[in-house]
This record gives sequence, C-alpha cells and structure tokens, in this order.
Amino acid sequence: MRPSTEAELREMVRAAAALQITGGGTRRIGRAEGAVLDTSALSGVQLYEPGALTLVARVGTPLAEIEALLATERQRLAFEVPDLRALLGRVGVSTIGGVVAANASGPRRVQVGACRDALLGVRFVDGRGDVIKNGGRVMKNVTGYDLVKLMAGSRGVLGVLSEMSFKVQAMPEAEVTLLAARALPQGLADLRAALGSPYDVSGAAWINGHAMIRLEGMAGSVAYRAAKLRDLLGFEAAAADWAALRDVAAFANRPGAVWRLSVKPTAAADLVQRLDLEAVCDWGGGLVWLLDPSGQTDVRSTVAGFGHATLIRALPGMTTPALPPEPPGVATLTAGLRAQFDPRGIFNPGMIA
Repeated sequence: MRPSTEAELREMVRAAAALQITGGGTRRIGRAEGAVLDTSALSGVQLYEPGALTLVARVGTPLAEIEALLATERQRLAFEVPDLRALLGRVGVSTIGGVVAANASGPRRVQVGACRDALLGVRFVDGRGDVIKNGGRVMKNVTGYDLVKLMAGSRGVLGVLSEMSFKVQAMPEAEVTLLAARALPQGLADLRAALGSPYDVSGAAWINGHAMIRLEGMAGSVAYRAAKLRDLLGFEAAAADWAALRDVAAFANRPGAVWRLSVKPTAAADLVQRLDLEAVCDWGGGLVWLLDPSGQTDVRSTVAGFGHATLIRALPGMTTPALPPEPPGVATLTAGLRAQFDPRGIFNPGMIA
C-alpha cells in the first residue's frame, strides 16, 4: 500500500488489520508485523518561510531534499540528523517522517534539544482512520495536549504521520573544534565541565582516546569562547569529522552487535569499563555507542539502574529485543496511549511488547 494523499491514507488505515509503517526503510529497528504501508509517496515541502524560520513538509519528503532547500538560505535542521544507513547496512532514502518517528538527533542535541524540540506541529492518522492535527507553525501555538512531542520517537505505534512543521535554524558564521588526548574517565569529566560552563558548547564527544568540544556562532564569540575553554581545560583547536561521529562511522562495516545506551553522563565511563567493549561517547557521556563483536555481552543488565540500552544492530540469530523493557508504570502509560490512539492494535504490532 502506497498512498499519495491523506484521504487515501485514511481509507487504507480504516480497512487494515495490521500495518508495518515504512518510509525510506533506513531507520527501522526491531520487528513488526502486517501489511506494508509505504508513506514515501506522501512527499513534498508544503511551506518554507526562511524569514519565519519555518518549514512544513509531508511525511515522505526525502531528508536530503529538505536539507538542500534549507541550505539555499543558509539554514538547517538544528538537531543534526544522524545517517545510520552505513551502520545498519541500509540503502534506502531517509525521509523526514522516519526522522520524527525515531526522534533522530545528533551531537548538537546538547545545545538545541532533540528532533521533538524543533517540531511545531503534526498531522497524523490514528487507528480509527481519523486525521488528528496538533500544534501549528509558531512556537506559542496552544492547542491542548502536546501530541507533537508524543509522536516524536513513537516509532509509528500511535499513528501514521502525514505532515509536520519545524522551526529551523540559521547556519553559524564560524565553527571551531577543540581536541585533547584523554583517557575515557578524564575525557568525559572534561566534557561535562565544558557543558557546565557558560561557553555554549554545541558538541561534546569522546572517540578513539580523544575528547572533542565544538563551538559555533558568530566568529568573535567563537574565538572568545574557544580561548576560555583552552585555558580552562587545556584543549587545542583541531580538525574533526562531526558527521562521522554523528553517523557512528567507526562501527560501520565492522562485524558485531551495536548498542545505543542512554545513561547518566557521570556513569558512562564506569559502565564502558565494566562492559569492556569499544565505545563512542556523545552528549558528554549521556549517549554511548558500543560494538559487541560476539553479541554475547549482557549489556542490558549492566546498564540497568543507570539508563537504558537499545539494540540498534543485531547479529544473525540474536533473539534479544531491540527496545528495552519498560518499567511497570511506563508500560501502563504506553498501553493506555496505544489503547486510545490505536484501539485495534494495527500499527506496527510487535514493535513494543
């Protein structure tokens, strides 16, 4: 099924018994069952107002098309969307709907927030086949329950997105990366110090024995802040590939299971040392990527109590669920939301147990 209008989407949902929702097929993890509902034909930018920093696009619009359009006005999606195709071995076209469904967010999240923080409004079809609209095209729009934030990261289990609006950001005049060779515990401690400083860090990561700090903005401001952080932490300006870090390129085309940990930054170094796996750390230690060559490491039990672990790439034969189990209270809320938005249980059945 490949609807090209919202009306067609409504009818397909109403007639369905179970649906796997897909766009470009580049971000799905875990399992789902049912007939494939392909949203890629619901494509196109509906509105772009550079002066108002606002963009509205249909769900199947390719991410590359949106980024190219924004670049003509020296603007961008601030949350720095990761491209995990190489990591996951996918060749599809990333769509903006998949970005929202996964709440996909890169290194700049420490400064500007996640994808959901840039969303202004959404339109989606619920499990009854009704079109729901929430939010708008300005930050101060007030429309009751904040379903905009709810849909971001819901992985298609609450409804099928059809359109969404974003606030966008002007590209900065200057960018500087500060780098220092650091063992993991000291490196993450320095990154936390940078994030806790008044110097407006837009990236704080650790990889291959080096801690990296990024600063963006007006040239004079960047130079001033960089000098202050050099004095504070002893880092030096250096070239760095933030896109490779964002896309976890270090683990692409290498055998092994890949885990994504969301943990307390202060616990990250100890967890990595206990697990004894190769790691890439972002968000000052709040995000940790792990490569498990054997696929046998009990990552989830080790992380319990400090955050949660998502299996992003499994090895053949692994039966570990991709998504972590929810605490009882959260599971109750999830079940209640699904009963309200998808009472027939047709959207991505099996995605969240």
